[in-house]
Amino acid sequence: MEENLEYRILGKSGIKVSAISFGCGGVGGIMVADDYQLIVRSVERALEAGINYFDTAQAYGNGRSEENLGRVLHELKPDVIVGTKVQLTANDMERIEEKIIRAVETSLRRLRMERLDLVQLHNPINLKRQPEKRCVGVDDLQPTMRAFQKLQLAGKIHHWGINGIGETEAIHRGVADYGAETIQVCYNLLNPSAAYKMTHTYPFQDYQQLIRLSAERQVGIIAFRIIAGGALTAKNYRHPMASTSVEPVASSNEYAADVALAAKFRYLVSENWADNMAEAAIRFGLNQPDIATIPIGLSSLDQLEQAITAVGKGALPSEALDRLPEIWQKF
Repeated sequence: MEENLEYRILGKSGIKVSAISFGCGGVGGIMVADDYQLIVRSVERALEAGINYFDTAQAYGNGRSEENLGRVLHELKPDVIVGTKVQLTANDMERIEEKIIRAVETSLRRLRMERLDLVQLHNPINLKRQPEKRCVGVDDLQPTMRAFQKLQLAGKIHHWGINGIGETEAIHRGVADYGAETIQVCYNLLNPSAAYKMTHTYPFQDYQQLIRLSAERQVGIIAFRIIAGGALTAKNYRHPMASTSVEPVASSNEYAADVALAAKFRYLVSENWADNMAEAAIRFGLNQPDIATIPIGLSSLDQLEQAITAVGKGALPSEALDRLPEIWQKF
């Protein structure tokens, strides 16, 4: 029986997506694991709950995530929306159009699909290209756009987007100048700068309200790392299914430091605004109406149930958020 999930519009794409989506990455681990029956049960439960967007990438498990997702969706045949991502290597950057087109064709084969709902560039965006770090330059978005437009004309993809990590100025230029339909934005309690104006003492990357800029241009926003790779549970324990280590994005240099910072938000649980820290983190993301969907990386069916319960409770009340700016100022 379908739960009472909220649905939101993914920017100018017009796609209606569930407010939380099925994250198929390696951090959670389910979709790159060997336990295919667990994959099936997890996807079936997500579908039952009303989750209709599945977020994968070629880089997740070196293609394994796409292959597993393709297999289970081929068997179940649900009416869902699938988004994947292509990542250019250093050797690809002199032939960006050709490499993107070939990569998308590879994804289509792995996913057993004739057309993809959404494909996004997975590389970070800097002002200048840094091939050794797999960072494209902002000017590389021109051939990227041409490749995606050719794929649209060929009927192989519906929509395309970019990655919202890299250098803040470059990302803002990418949103403003290149017509992307979607963007992945890093957003969580540890780094809320994509939505909130931060003080000059804030120690992490300041995305300078990237969410507002994207929404103004009707770019659909997919918020990733909502639980900071697990750190916002405020526990060092990692599930056996999950990746053994996590590289933080736009927060501390080490995962353990993020876990320590997460403890500053425990009041959200102790004062009964949420039942646990993971719920608090997810519901914090729901407070931003311009965020269309939040992919949740999963290590177990229990985590999926917690996410479904969290979104069913809706956004955190405004009173729960009042103390946050003071906490961020003390980082």
